[in-house]
Amino acid sequence: MRSLAVPHADTRSAPPADDAIAARLHRLCALLGIGGARLLMLTDEGARVSVSTGPAGEGLATLEGRAAIGGRPLVLADTGLPAPAFYAGIVLPAEAGHPSHLLSLFDPCPRSPMMAAAIAAQAGEVLAQAAVIRQRRQIEAQMQTIADYAAIDEQRRSLFDRASATARIGIWQCNLVDGSLSWTNGIYDLFEIPRHTPVTRETSLALYSETSRREMEAARARAIATCSDFALDAEIVTTTGKRRWMRLTGAVESRDGVAHRIFGMKQDITEEKLLADRTRYLAEFDVMTGLANRSLFQAHLAALDEGRSRIGALLLVDLDGFKQINDTYGHALGDECLKEAATRLVESCGGADLVARIGGDEFAVLLDAGMTPADVDMLATGIVEMMRRPVTRLGQTLRLGASVGVACHRGGTSEDLFRQADTALYAAKAAGRATSRTYAA
Repeated sequence: MRSLAVPHADTRSAPPADDAIAARLHRLCALLGIGGARLLMLTDEGARVSVSTGPAGEGLATLEGRAAIGGRPLVLADTGLPAPAFYAGIVLPAEAGHPSHLLSLFDPCPRSPMMAAAIAAQAGEVLAQAAVIRQRRQIEAQMQTIADYAAIDEQRRSLFDRASATARIGIWQCNLVDGSLSWTNGIYDLFEIPRHTPVTRETSLALYSETSRREMEAARARAIATCSDFALDAEIVTTTGKRRWMRLTGAVESRDGVAHRIFGMKQDITEEKLLADRTRYLAEFDVMTGLANRSLFQAHLAALDEGRSRIGALLLVDLDGFKQINDTYGHALGDECLKEAATRLVESCGGADLVARIGGDEFAVLLDAGMTPADVDMLATGIVEMMRRPVTRLGQTLRLGASVGVACHRGGTSEDLFRQADTALYAAKAAGRATSRTYAA
């Protein structure tokens, strides 16, 4: 949690905008479809605008103050302010010798909650890609430092290691002739191996997750074969059992076209990875129930039109009498009922491709093309029966019900399929609710 003495941006002392960074911000705005962005330097004295593009709006400084002191991205689909109406603030981790920064994204028009989260997720991915590019450049800049590291005196080496520790970066090199490996202290600390312990490639490889080990070995082999460089994010398990993510970069040094040394950097990006995963989760999943949200559901459904999906059927599930529960017992108990309904739906649809919450008390289930119409109807009946069971939460025992509309895909677009399932759902409600109906052309 960051604590700033001055929570609002101080634009009076802002340095002149760097043209290159301003151009990147402008391209980021175009990519995300927003009106403006700005970068602020965060220090103990406050926040100072470094680069800005687009109209800021009177309420921007207040929003940036909130984002700067928070522990996670601040994403507001509708700020309730005249300007900006949409805001997303992401604190960027500090790099060696530099303070952290706040990236502000804003627009005069509000967004839907799903779109707001999606914008923040896209921005996070762009920043991650930029970090990889920066590290590749750092590899080139550190070539001489790596070569000279073993020769420098102890005092200078200590200063180097302290600077690397601040950025959670370590430097490594491997002699491809004899396979010998050497690390700076930062990498020992990353893997939680006592410093100066003799290490081998086998020592290091044993600490990678299986998937990351395969990906790293493949990238390394390609780089050696082509005398080029590589970069990837890898998951490791330290010697004390902690799971961490690191950004691994490497470059090959060759003589007469033959690779003889590979070297690079490893940086702990665990916090960055968790932040990106959290942002992506918010963009694709319903926080309350843990199910996929409408945005992810629509993406899966749209894949049908692109030939990337074999959807066999769509089920739309609507809870019966939920509004009455909310009105009578309050939203706290209503939320508990939604969580229970989501749990029951997942239990009823073990073979489903996707189970999603697409509205307040509305759910959707996508089934694979391998299920027969009879199997689909049986599953829909099972959902109705499962939802009839009493719900006991917060000292109250209530009865839920659900109406289910079924549409089997027999050709046509995703829009056709959704419309058919919606028609079947209305037929189920008209039949007295707590039942299912299947669309018949």
